[in-house]
Amino acid sequence: MEKIYFDNGSTSFPKAPGVGDAIRDIIEHGAYNINRGGYEGAYEVADMVLTTREQLCRLFHFSESRNVVFTPSITYSLNYVIKGLLKPGDHVIVSSMEHNGMMRPLVQMAHQGVTFDAAQADRDGVLDPQKVEDLIRPNTRAVMMLHASNLCGTMLPIQQVGGICARHGLIFVVDTAQTAGVSPIDMEKMHIDALCFTGHKGLRGPQGVGGMLLRDELCSQMTPLISGGTGSRSDSEEVPDFMPDRFESGTMNLPGIAGLHRALTYLEEYGIENIARQELAICQRFIDGALTLPDTRVVGKLDTQDRAAIVSLDFQKMDNAEVSFLLDNQYGVMTRCGLHCAPRAHKSLGTFPQGTVRFSFSHHNTPEEVDTCIEGLRKILTQG
Repeated sequence: MEKIYFDNGSTSFPKAPGVGDAIRDIIEHGAYNINRGGYEGAYEVADMVLTTREQLCRLFHFSESRNVVFTPSITYSLNYVIKGLLKPGDHVIVSSMEHNGMMRPLVQMAHQGVTFDAAQADRDGVLDPQKVEDLIRPNTRAVMMLHASNLCGTMLPIQQVGGICARHGLIFVVDTAQTAGVSPIDMEKMHIDALCFTGHKGLRGPQGVGGMLLRDELCSQMTPLISGGTGSRSDSEEVPDFMPDRFESGTMNLPGIAGLHRALTYLEEYGIENIARQELAICQRFIDGALTLPDTRVVGKLDTQDRAAIVSLDFQKMDNAEVSFLLDNQYGVMTRCGLHCAPRAHKSLGTFPQGTVRFSFSHHNTPEEVDTCIEGLRKILTQG
């Protein structure tokens, strides 16, 4: 039985061509430590890291490569921003579609005197930007939200919300976990002050590397959560005040960055517009097929306008976990079942507490795989 991978919202598979080779090459031929070793091999690795920062700047339309900070994952990036920026008395606006990568650190900060309100999305995950503006208070400091729902794929109106933040002098923080590498993102046009990304989903790199892109004014406002050796200012015990050293203490995940560098090169060559077109065509084919299934709710929007290639199904007469298990066991289709680390979003969409079965696609998936999955679901649902 051939396996069909429909869980790209968790991590992309297969990775971009050459990612494994790039990781192996640096490990076997010179994983030299940058900012420490004063020899040619270390300088070559440092050049690769700088090139990767510049690639991310091009991807997200950002101008300051020194303000590209590498972290172990987007979860770390969100924690660095939320906990390093907010102070007691600050108010934050989020959406009702947030992932726990945003909500758990924010709830932690709420125990320390930070308050937040969630702008309510509708049953399809669509958010009216006016609902964000209506929540602004005199002590509102930031708006923080994801770009696209990891549950139903609906994109939030990032550009309009960014305009609201610019007019009101608010910091705008965006979680791009489901859109980086598959949707155009322009930090300038969208007025994004802090963009958090992960390397292993749409960017098609390895797990264990992510990061954040920070505007200058934000860098000085954020307190570094992790401090230690950077290889710079070694005569001082104070945290460096310049970027990216201010937020990059310790030895970096250089094999991970090497893999990400290769993945970003692939994205530049292939074109994210091409990737988006192919993924959304697969997504629409799946939605159309799912609408023909008995006793099945397609959660969220029924088209591919303003969405990522993610679809959740809620089976009305069978347990979602059982359907997911049978789909893998009998037809080799790999999905994710449950609450997807987003209980607030499930409540907005009317799928709490039962959760959903999530199908998330890549441009490597084929129409034949979609058809196999839909027919498998049909047999599972009709045979009980």
